[in-house]
Order: sequence, then C-alpha cells, then structure tokens
Amino acid sequence: MEVEDCMSSGGEEDYYCSDRDSLDDALENEDSDSQWAPPKGSSSKVITKESLLAAQREDLRRVMELLSLREHHARTLLIHYRWDVEKIFAVLVEKGKDRLFKEAGLPMLHSHDLDPSVSTCTTMCDICMEDLPSSEQTKMDCGHCFCNNCWTEHFIVKINEGQSKRIRCMAHKCYAICDESIIRNLVGKRHPDLVEKFDRFLLESYIEDNKMVKWCPSTPHCGNAIRVEEDEFCEVECSCGNQFCFSCLCEAHSPCSCAMWALWTKKCKDESETVNWITVHTKPCPKCHKPVEKNGGCNLVSCICGQAFCWLCGGATGRDHTWSNITGHSCGRYKEDREKKSERAKRDLYRYMHYHNRYKAHTDSFKQESRLKETIKEKVRILEEKDSRLRDFSWVTNGLYRLFRSRRALSYSYPFAFYMFGEELFKDEMTKEDMEIKQHLFEDQQQQLETNVEKLSKFIEEPFDQYPEDRIMEIRMQVINLSVITDTLCKKMYECIETDLLGSLQFGIHNIAPYYSKGIEKATELSIAFHANSCNNDKRQKLHDPTTTNGGTSEESDRPSGSGSSEESGFSAQKRARKDGHGRGMFDLNLPADV
Repeated sequence: MEVEDCMSSGGEEDYYCSDRDSLDDALENEDSDSQWAPPKGSSSKVITKESLLAAQREDLRRVMELLSLREHHARTLLIHYRWDVEKIFAVLVEKGKDRLFKEAGLPMLHSHDLDPSVSTCTTMCDICMEDLPSSEQTKMDCGHCFCNNCWTEHFIVKINEGQSKRIRCMAHKCYAICDESIIRNLVGKRHPDLVEKFDRFLLESYIEDNKMVKWCPSTPHCGNAIRVEEDEFCEVECSCGNQFCFSCLCEAHSPCSCAMWALWTKKCKDESETVNWITVHTKPCPKCHKPVEKNGGCNLVSCICGQAFCWLCGGATGRDHTWSNITGHSCGRYKEDREKKSERAKRDLYRYMHYHNRYKAHTDSFKQESRLKETIKEKVRILEEKDSRLRDFSWVTNGLYRLFRSRRALSYSYPFAFYMFGEELFKDEMTKEDMEIKQHLFEDQQQQLETNVEKLSKFIEEPFDQYPEDRIMEIRMQVINLSVITDTLCKKMYECIETDLLGSLQFGIHNIAPYYSKGIEKATELSIAFHANSCNNDKRQKLHDPTTTNGGTSEESDRPSGSGSSEESGFSAQKRARKDGHGRGMFDLNLPADV
C-alpha cells in the first residue's frame, strides 16, 4: 500500500522550529539519514551485510567471556536461547551452569574431553562397523567417537537438509551439538562449497533465530536487517526507505494490532464480502443450487437449469401462476431462521462497507495529498522570487508532514474500530453496554481528529502563492495551530486505545505500536567501528586471563580505532572487531541461502 511511502521520518524539532529553513532545503533533506535524530540515539539499528558478522561476534564474545566457552559452544547456547544474552545470564543465575548447558544440548566439558590423548590403536566404528586407526576417527565433546567418513556423510546430509545451525551427534539419544570447526574440517576435504553454505547458515542464524532482529521485508530485498533494542511491537523505517511493522513484517498499520490487520487484509482480499452480497441479493435454485438473482417484479423466478421456484420461500413450483398466486403452491408461513440469517448477512455487509469506505477514502486522500510536495515546492519558489518580507515557508513542510501522519493514523483507525466493536474478537470480553460506551468515546475522538485533519488539508492546498502577505500570514497561523491540534488528538486517540480499550481486556494479545509525533523511527546504521583504547585494554586483560581459550577471542593490535561511541553502536564500549576465523569473505545476503 502507498500510505507509508511518503511518510517522513523527520524529528519534531524539524516541524515546530523557528521557521528559518526554506521549504526547498526541508524537502531535499526529507530522506537524509540525519533527519531523525533523537537525543539518546535511535533505538533501532540497520544491520548490513558488512556489520552482520560484527553484531554476531559481539554477542558471542559476551557469552564466551562470561562462561569461558569456545565459540561453537557459545553459539549453541545463543541459538537455543534465540540470541537473547540477558536470558542466558538469567538462566545461569536461576538454574546454574549444568542446567543451562543441558537444556541447550551442550555437554558438560571436562579436561579429558577437550584434550583427548592420542592413541595409535585400532578401534571399530559403531556406525560402519569397520576397524580403523584412531587417526581416521574423531571424538566429539560428548565423548562419542566415530570414523571420519561416517561423520562427514552425517554432516553433509544435515547441511543439505538445512540443519547447519544445530547438527547433533550421531550416537543414539545423544543431543550434544557437534563442534563446528570439526564440521568445517571434515566437510571441506570433500565438498568445499558446502562449507560456505554451512557458514552462511551460522551467520544468518543471528537474524532468523533472534526475535529482536528481522530482515527488512522490502521488495526487492535490500539485504538489510533491523535490530530493535527495546520493544518488538514497534514500527521502523529501514535505510532503504521501507516502513513496516517489526512484529508482523507487514506495512506499518498502527493503531491496528497485528492480529486485526491480518484479519482486515484477508477480509479485503478474499471473497467473504462477495459471499455476503450473494446471500443478501440471491437465492439458491432448489434443483441445481446455483444462486439466482431476481430481475423482475414477479415472485415466480426461473433458473437457467429450467427449474421454477418461489422467490419468497425458495420452494420448487410449477410455471402456472398469476400475479397473486402460484398454482398449487402456498408459502404464507413465516420462517424465522431464514429471515434472521438473511438480515444478519445484510447487517454485516453494511457494517463492513461503512468502515471499508471510510478507510479507503482516507487512503485515497493520502495518495492525493502525497503529490502536494512538488506543488508546494513550486508555490514557494514563486513566492521567493517576489519582493516580499516573507522568506521562510518551513511551516508548510511541517504542516504537510503532520497531515501525512495524522491521515495515516486516521485511515488505520477504521479497521481497528471494525474489529474492536464487532463480534468477531471481543464479544466475550465486554458487555453490550460497555462496548457501546467505549465505542461512543472512541468515535468522538475519531471524529474530532477527522474534522481537524480535513481542515489542515484544506489550508495546505490553498493557492497561497496568489494571496497577499496578510492572507498568507493567516494561513500560516492556521496551519501551525492545526498541526499542533492534530498531533494532540492523535496522542489522545492512541492513549484511549491503549488504556481504555485494549488495556481493559482480559487477554492482552493485541498490542499496537506506540504513537510518536516525530513519525516512524528511522533506524540508524549499526556502527562497526571500535575504540582503540578499549581494544588495547581488553587485549591486556586477555593476556593475564588464563581461563580464556582460543575460541575466537583473539585480538588484533593493528585494528584502526573508530569514533563511534557505545551509545551510537548499541553495544558496550568494550566491543572489538574480529576477523572471520575461517578466512572467508562476507556472504552476499541479497541472495537466499540454498536449502
């Protein structure tokens, strides 16, 4: 849908400022990365293919340092707990390390498991039943040992099945996860291309198994992912310009909940309303059961199959009739169930049409108003060429963007009202009296917002380039005042929805993205630059830490320092950049993984 295409992500200070910036500059900077700049930094980050590995490595490092684990063990924990580092810390404190490892399929690590003694004897592989020297066998952390050929075949099958992220041991009832370095070594000797596929799955698990990170649903795919820091029920804008609901990956649809929006889009696309129309305006033939529409005044109708029947009761009849009766047929008895069903279908259809027509009207108005940017830009250019004391027209841009956002909220408020006050979702949550009271409360606020949005639209579309300066000043004050009023009314409507309507429900399964005066937040790109001092301090700490293993925690002294702060990057100040331990380049995330 085109409703969000023209939504700007500019800050509130951009809209109600001192009117010093020109409209031309404001329009040119509409899509700039620096326009949405909250004081504490953006709460959502864009993860590109360049920063994906760095983001994954940071979480790996935190778990590796806390539990003194190797990289593949830390990755196993993170995948099991959906890359929620805080949850891993909480389970560790609550249940202990043994329970933490067991639930994730991680064996308890002992010194004899990690450093098995080299043996020259010949042993039998329990899979292929062949006697082979120890040099041709591999032992996993869980203690099970099989020949390299059986391990390799097992790994190849699992990778091709798309199970690269958690390849388990072959032993019966053993749920331990295999060492990824061993997998690379054995598979790489026979199928080097599968190793790249294996590494790609591991890399993308940071997005696909992480509830706080999701791919941007743009079409064609921009290759970016979005990570949110706090609430997953939010709306974000990718650096590619696509705005979407982070929870369901559909278009931004607040104040509709994701469940409501899914039902609404399905209702608008399928044939449910066509069926309602057929129920209201046609009756089935008693012979072939096809719907028949009455196109005349006589109550004797005939189907294309040749069957004649009575329009009043639907019963089959002969063709002999007069204007007053049908020969051999009488249907004067009242049939309550049939009449109730017809009236119910008619009422549901009219109710749907009421909400859909208003939703469609505001959506169409938004599309028309989105074309005003170029028109207003031309009007301002004409005024600037005149010898006038008015040189600042940023109030037009502020009002236009406020119109976009208010129109968008108003448009999606109708699908919300359709389900909030209908019988499909909340019939058992509220009494009929309570529902009527809340419906009147909501509709009063909705109508106030609608009235002021239309007023704002009227003043924005005025041909002010043809007006004298006094009239332009009047329009300016009207636009500024209406911009503030519509913003306030939007806030009140969202507050009503969150507190009085959805907040009072017994089962809180309907969550909506919060309203921001600044519009949908534009995610900032995740910084992959790091402080040199932090890296050097961490390196010195590692040199004196005998518990640290080599599982991917080595530092690089020649890493260049960056200027990004911990707030800008979204990570702690001790974050370090590390190379891919496999010596491979970055994958092209614009292409889907082969399964």
